[in-house]
Amino acid sequence: MGKPSKRKVRWSKLYSFSCLRPGTIPSTQLGGPGFTRVIFCNESLLHKQHPYRYQKNSISTTRYNFVTFLPKALLEQFRRVANLYFLLAAILSVSASLAPFSPPSVIAPLVFVVGISMLKEAVEDWHRFIQDLKVNSRTVKVHAGNGVFVHKPWNSLCVGDIVQVEKNEYFPSDLLLLSSSYEDGLCYVETMNLDGETNLKAKRSLEVTLALDDDMEFNTFKATIRCEDPNPNLYSFVGNLEFKNESYPLCPTQVLLRDSKLRNTEYVYGVVIFSGMDTKVAQNSTRPPSKRSRIERKMDLVIYLLFSLLVFISLLTAAGSSWCTKTNMKNWWYLRPEENDSFFNPSKPLVVSGALQFIRALILYGYLIPISLYVSIEVVKVLQAMLINKDREMYDEVTNKSVEARTSNLNEELGQVEIILTDKTGTLTCNQMQFGNAQLLVFHTAVK
Repeated sequence: MGKPSKRKVRWSKLYSFSCLRPGTIPSTQLGGPGFTRVIFCNESLLHKQHPYRYQKNSISTTRYNFVTFLPKALLEQFRRVANLYFLLAAILSVSASLAPFSPPSVIAPLVFVVGISMLKEAVEDWHRFIQDLKVNSRTVKVHAGNGVFVHKPWNSLCVGDIVQVEKNEYFPSDLLLLSSSYEDGLCYVETMNLDGETNLKAKRSLEVTLALDDDMEFNTFKATIRCEDPNPNLYSFVGNLEFKNESYPLCPTQVLLRDSKLRNTEYVYGVVIFSGMDTKVAQNSTRPPSKRSRIERKMDLVIYLLFSLLVFISLLTAAGSSWCTKTNMKNWWYLRPEENDSFFNPSKPLVVSGALQFIRALILYGYLIPISLYVSIEVVKVLQAMLINKDREMYDEVTNKSVEARTSNLNEELGQVEIILTDKTGTLTCNQMQFGNAQLLVFHTAVK
């Protein structure tokens, strides 16, 4: 399919400013710490060798993988106070002399409760993996050689690849802009996914690469980029483009960031400079944190209270048992234990008998803390997440999207609005916040 003809008028003279034109940037730091990245344009095979081996272009937002799931999920479960207590009780129940009943009766409920919670974590993380797979499977035109561009998935891109991004498409990685459908190399980018701004930002290529405006022009194109190492700063970039034995300074005006979208421009050509987790948007992201709601934190306080009550009851039981063992055990011949029973040793009623009875009481009265408490709450949260995903009232007809609960840990936090922030500009603006059937509109204007 042929590309649209270029504008004959230099539109940049009408709507671009001098600040968008690349200026001279000091390059003394290139090659030093933090500025050692070397990119061979149109020669991505060179980046599979040391020391130019860079990240692949796949991005993962999952919390676990097959290796780390078991230790991380267990650590997450035993952050809960109740699970820690039942783990202690299960360890103590292994000893036949301490446990008042068989160990499986204590271990089996703990394994069931922890297993159910871990299964829920695994299912939610699997959904994150599926979403990542969809993003990484998006396709973009990549130069395959001899001036031919073919569609390839995002996760197959390598640093140094030449890509062609068309109008209303997302950039698959951080690109250096080489040329665009405009004669002066100008293009417009929407960065709403990066900084939340809906206004379009102008990007402009170097004048020396303006001639790279057709697929066949990349048949013999070779260049080298020396720039800064991956970093999270969205608004800075330092580097040089070495092309035809000349060196040209680069600045953020020539960089197209991943997750931004091309607007009002038919197509652009760019070279991959940062890929995968090296991209600036990935550098700004963090691994999914462990989220705990207020209700779960309050539950921990309740568990602390119950555990304190349990210790108090166990101390009373141990004290009463020690007193009876010391004073009345000789008289109560019908309750007299065997000679080698350490639980009722009249010679050591406090040190041995009292301590052992305290541990036995902790296990025996352990059901004062309900082991099914967390499981019941987890089941309720999962059902709530399913209802949220299928709620017709939370369907947005404008974007043709329905709400999607990626995790069920914070369901009870929804709708708890405490602060409303509004911007103040010179024009009438409308901030709209909608939750369920409740709708809040805030109109304001700044009067000069």
